[in-house]
Order: sequence, then C-alpha cells, then structure tokens
Amino acid sequence: MNDNYGDDSPIAAFATTPGKSALTLIRCSGREAVEKASSVLMPRTIVNAPGNTVIHGWVASSGEKIDEVLVSVFRAPKSYTGEDGLDISCHGGSTAGKAVMEALKSAGFRDALPGEFTFRAFMNGKLDLTRCESVMELVSAKTETGRRHAVTRLSGALETEINEIKKQLVEVLSGAEIFLDYSEDEIEADAEEISGKLPKQKTAIEALARLKKLAASWQYERMYQEGITAVIAGPPNAGKSSLFNLLLKEDRSIVTPVPGTTRDWIEAWVSIEGIPIRLIDTAGLRESADPIEKAGVERSRKLLQEAELVLYLIDGEQGVTDEDREFVFESRDRGIAGREQDTKNGKRPEQLIILWNKCDLAPPFAAFPFAANEPIGVSAKTGDGLAKLCAAIAGAVQAGKPTDPENNTQNAALGSARQKKLVDAAAAALEEALALAEKGEPLDIIAPLLREAVNALGEITGEVSTADILEEMFSNFCVGK
Repeated sequence: MNDNYGDDSPIAAFATTPGKSALTLIRCSGREAVEKASSVLMPRTIVNAPGNTVIHGWVASSGEKIDEVLVSVFRAPKSYTGEDGLDISCHGGSTAGKAVMEALKSAGFRDALPGEFTFRAFMNGKLDLTRCESVMELVSAKTETGRRHAVTRLSGALETEINEIKKQLVEVLSGAEIFLDYSEDEIEADAEEISGKLPKQKTAIEALARLKKLAASWQYERMYQEGITAVIAGPPNAGKSSLFNLLLKEDRSIVTPVPGTTRDWIEAWVSIEGIPIRLIDTAGLRESADPIEKAGVERSRKLLQEAELVLYLIDGEQGVTDEDREFVFESRDRGIAGREQDTKNGKRPEQLIILWNKCDLAPPFAAFPFAANEPIGVSAKTGDGLAKLCAAIAGAVQAGKPTDPENNTQNAALGSARQKKLVDAAAAALEEALALAEKGEPLDIIAPLLREAVNALGEITGEVSTADILEEMFSNFCVGK
C-alpha cells in the first residue's frame, strides 16, 4: 500500500470543484491539523477552539491577507475521519481557493490522496467498508432512486445484515468445533440441535437463504448505479430522432422529413421512473449505397447487439413492412438463444418494446402480426402515449427483479461488484458445507468451509482486509472524499 494512505499526517483537499460559485470548501484532517492551520489563520485563537464550532477569520501568508473565511472545527473522535479536522469555506472562483491551499501547504499540509478522508474514517472505526463504498455511490448517483438506495447503505442497513448473517455462521462454526473437540456423549445439547448432520443446521440453512437474497439484489441495484442501454431502432423516417428528443425533453437529434438524416448514433442519459437510461438514437435500418449511411447502419446493428432494451419504431403511416417483421422475429430468436448465457454472465437478456409511431395519424390496426409484442401507440410529434411508454420501459427494465413483499428503502441490498463477489463466495462455501453434511462427511472437512464463509463476510465489512485491496478500492474515490 502507498505509505501515505497509512499515515496520519495533515492533509488538505478541495471538497468542491474550484470555479464560478459562491463558495469553495477545503477539507483538512490529520495530526495537529488545527494547530498547523492556525499558523495561517487570523485570529490565532482557533488553536483553542472546541469541536463543532465555526470561527470567522482570515487566511494570511507572510502578513498578507489572502481570503476571508469561515472555519468549521472538528475534534477527534467526533469528526468524519475520527481525527482533528477543519472545513474551510472560502470565496468561490478559480483563484481564492487555490491561494488558500498554497497557504495550507506552506503550513505543513500535503495534498490528500483519492478517498483518503474516507480511508481514515474506515481505519479509525467511523465507517465500515460497505458504508465507505456507499459514500462514493452517493456522490455518483444518477437518479433520485439511486440516491435513496445509497443513503440506505450509508445508514448501515447492509452492514447490519452482513453482521447478523456472520453471527449466525459463527454460531454454526462454533457448534461444529465443539463437536470436533469433544465427543457427542460429553456435550449437553438439545435433541433438536444435534439431530441434524451439522450442528445448528437450521441456522446454517437460514443464513444461506439470506445470502442468496442479498446476492439476487445486486442485479437490481446495479441497474440504478450503472444504468441500462436502450437503443431506439427502426426504418428511416419512422420518427426515431423525434422520439429521442421527446424522451430527452430537448432537441438533440436533427429531425427532417428526409429519410436517412441520422447517419451516426447519438446518445444521452435520461431518468425514466428513477432508472438511469443511456438512450441511443441510431441510423435508420435499411440497405444503402451511400458509404457514410451504410457505416452508420452497421454501427446501429452493433449497438443493438449490446443493448439491454430495444425500442423498435414502426412507421404508422407506412404500416408493418417485411423489414419490420424480419427485425422482430430475429430479435425474438436472439433473445431466446442468448437468455441463458446472458443470465449466467450477470447481464440481463435483451428486452424488446414495439412502438407504433404516428398514432395520431394512423392508429394501430387490430390484426397486428406480433401477438406476443402488442405495440404501444405513440406520437413522437404530439407526445401521445408517452406515459404508457415510460411505464413499459420501467416494467421491461425491472423484469426479473427479486420480489419482496416487504420491499422498502430500509431493506439491505448490495452496493458493489466487490460485495456481490464476496457474498457469492460465502454462499458457495456454506452450500458446499451443507451438501457435505447431508452426505455424512466428517466435520473436520466441513468446518474449514464454514470459516471460509465467515471470512468472506468479514472482508465485505473490512473486518478482514489486506492493504492491496484497500488501496485499490479507495484509489477509485474522488479527491476530497
């Protein structure tokens, strides 16, 4: 691990991006942070300031005033990092904050490393690793729903669930080790507790069920963090660019009555019912001799292979064409063939929504040839059917979501791929232990598997960790967190 990550030297960093704003916030923490900062702060009485107080003053260097500031003082252990610290609110702009930072460096502070404040909070027992990860998750949240889920983890819901499951596994492991150390005749235990092939077997089965429920939550949570890719496809002049602009609520794609106007794809992020969607407008699907348009169509087809959701537009004025039929049937075959493989790889199978555009001019006819995919009538021009389309998108995206009749923002759910990997490892070890117990295998080969499961859960919260893992994780944080 980088030596700086493990020390307690005074550090400083911008907690806000310098620029045109009313305020810039600089965060400081570390050994003698208040004392060192006091050498460039007026009045010097800040050195005696108690924690959780705000002091008005000036930052000065060599007797020259640099900026008028407010300083929030925090004393260990009642601070974010668990160390003495300060938050300096100075004027916004590109120069005031930089000048204050230079003054702090002259006083003995160094630049904080990415995530170093949160790293120190972890090392000082203020946050476990799940809550550390939720800090960056909260900063990166793309939608209001994603923010709420991150706050749930920051509040400790996941940490509590992991610790409770670990407690169950430790109970099972302790029972197994007692049976290894003493004969069954020497142990006083309830008949129910020793009737199974594994001591506390019911507890182990319950823990496994809780682990599997947690593992299943990641597919849904990842959707809110990373978003999904939705591609708008269809023949030229079907209204793809108009629909793109309608969903985005701004004119990003050029719209003309000339087929083939969109030669390449354009993308933007949009929130639909709290779900971050990477929306892509593509070139019209048709054969073309124009080399530029042909290249655009090829790129469109490649994007369709990567998409998790396809919005296919049928031109209502033209009606269903042979090209429409071919695309829909090919999409069905691709979805069925790729469903098992995609699920194994953790990627959701492609979902297809068929749209009958220009419904204000030509309503969908009754004898629609794709019975399994009833079209949604929309008008990219007037906005008719937009609410129904958004509901359909949300429904398609959430297909396969783990069901939970008590689902609410207080439920524990995984927040990172790292957590998912470790929960899977714990579940696999526990499942193998239970399978061996069912076969009547001796406890001395089962107990190590139980320990493996316990250690995997300990790694999730940081109770078990290595320097390399910590540096890799915190180095992905932004500076100032």
